Amino acid sequence: MDGPVVPCPRCVELEARIAELEKLVVELRVVVAELAERLNKDSSNSSKPPSSNPSWIKPAPVKPKSGRKRGGQRGHERSLRPLVPPERVAETVDVRPDRCRGCGQALDGDDSDPVRHQTAEIPPIEPTIVEHRLHSLTCRTCRVATRAALPVGVGPGQFGPRLSAFVALFSGAYRLSKRNVKRAVHDCFGLSISLGAVCKLERRTAETLAAPVEELAARLPAQPVNIDETSWRENKKRCWMWTVVGQGATLFRIAASRSAEVAKSLLGPDYPHVATCDRYRGYLWIGRVQLCWAHLRRDFQAMIDRGAAAKPVGEALLDHADALFEWWRRVRDGTLARSTFQTYVGPLRAAFREDLERGAACGCAKTAGTCRELLADEKHLWTFVGRVGVEPTNNAAERALRHAVLWRKTSFGTDAAIGSRFVERILTVVATCRQQGRGAFDYLASCHRAALHRRPLPSLLPIR
Repeated sequence: MDGPVVPCPRCVELEARIAELEKLVVELRVVVAELAERLNKDSSNSSKPPSSNPSWIKPAPVKPKSGRKRGGQRGHERSLRPLVPPERVAETVDVRPDRCRGCGQALDGDDSDPVRHQTAEIPPIEPTIVEHRLHSLTCRTCRVATRAALPVGVGPGQFGPRLSAFVALFSGAYRLSKRNVKRAVHDCFGLSISLGAVCKLERRTAETLAAPVEELAARLPAQPVNIDETSWRENKKRCWMWTVVGQGATLFRIAASRSAEVAKSLLGPDYPHVATCDRYRGYLWIGRVQLCWAHLRRDFQAMIDRGAAAKPVGEALLDHADALFEWWRRVRDGTLARSTFQTYVGPLRAAFREDLERGAACGCAKTAGTCRELLADEKHLWTFVGRVGVEPTNNAAERALRHAVLWRKTSFGTDAAIGSRFVERILTVVATCRQQGRGAFDYLASCHRAALHRRPLPSLLPIR
């Protein structure tokens, strides 16, 4: 009889080695897929800005030439600078032709409706220097010397309200470095200012703006808002720049964390309105949320770029998003009634959910995870459909943050808390004034002037 088969030790060793290597190959394939996906990320399939696209990413294809000449086309509405009203014109010069351009006959008289041509010019800028001579007088009785104090409206510094507003604006609205602010003051006004003085004026501006900015912050939670955040650095430590955009008002706040507690401090723990945001979990404590469809489109494009089982899911979801945006554009321009739009959205929402369920069961782990998250938050995708004044994207907050992001890239953040207060308050003033059509320079100058005269500061709230 044949005895039991004794396995070859060498074969057993090789089979174990093969199993180990097969397991390693599976693990390495996952790693390679993750690295390839990370390498292929750009502005079309992630939240990265277009400026960060690598050199090998081709820009969007250029549309074929139409054969028309460059510039405005026939029938295009002209865009002209409006004429300044007569009361603001410094000088009026009447110009009459001497002779007829046809026969050369001498001409006289007046045109009842002459063509008005206005030329704007900046007068030579000459700073006004006011010297206050503070006398010290000695009392004849007690022999104590007393020096006169500066009059009300004159600050302890060497620069007045308008120059202080210029320095704040150069830094906050135009992102000039302190050294370039110093040069701009010298080039524009012929004045010398030290780097330390620039810092002092920024600190003074931050302190001056504290009250109106806090008043604005208290009123913003009374309306629907867009909210977003980006990284910042304070004293070489990572922190976060938050923004809340409402109707006619934008608030910036630099905080130490990205937690939901910061969002609650900005909106209030019982915020009753709709907040439009991305899919960051720190916002989902809000009762009514609108998730940003622009972010979702990039997620769907990322699914397509992964290929395999994720590609058809991403293509179907992207088609739904494109149809939704096309209808929404027509709602905004008035060519599609909101009631009709709501009728269209019903079947699309059902089909969208079916494709999410299909994606949640596909073989791609990342795509399945994204689809499961969207299924859990599905009610937050359609808030804008029934709410007037709510947009399907968070573009308002992202556009507001872009200015702060560019500032961060050139300045590398702030060195201390007072610098952060200047950044968040000057950004709040500049963005809010632009929303309201107010001049940021005039507002800043009026704030500095009111502070010097110990008067109430002008409000940042929208004027009804």
